[in-house]
Amino acid sequence: MTVDEELSKLDEYIRRLKIEYEIYFSGGSPRPPRDTVFRVDTLIKKYTEGSKMNFSQRYKFTQLVQKYAVNNDLWRKKLKQKEEGSSGRFRTARPGAQPGEGPVRVVCADPEKEQEKVEQLLKAVVEARRQVGERVDNIDLATFAKFVSEKTKQVKESLGCEKVQFSVSVEDGKVKLKAVKSE
Repeated sequence: MTVDEELSKLDEYIRRLKIEYEIYFSGGSPRPPRDTVFRVDTLIKKYTEGSKMNFSQRYKFTQLVQKYAVNNDLWRKKLKQKEEGSSGRFRTARPGAQPGEGPVRVVCADPEKEQEKVEQLLKAVVEARRQVGERVDNIDLATFAKFVSEKTKQVKESLGCEKVQFSVSVEDGKVKLKAVKSE
């Protein structure tokens, strides 16, 4: 294989590695792409050890190594965060728990008169959706308040209670909003 072909192969491996890491970080793969990392490292070592390249090949090789170094640093940081569970995106929640403090709970008797509780509930839903990577720009306070009001009436009628407890949690990577009878 010629030097130009191997440099093209290195470029292809780096692109593939970016895709494989994205798949891994989004939860689509159970382990990081170590095989592709090994291939990239092997090719870089081969040409770092004083191989004979012309100026344009050396320039392309240097660009590829820099691209790999920048991405590798980013991947290493993301791996560390995922392993430690310290990043919002990679935080692992106990089933039924909001990371850090447990599920957010709000008790409502009449949501139309308890606007601050509705806003607190909305804030919890938005934060939970951000943590799991869902869109938050499509949530409207007025629509959410109407939903909470209707749900409160429905639970009060079906369970014969005066107050309804709403809880927001992250379970299995999905946001759960539950309404139950309040004691």
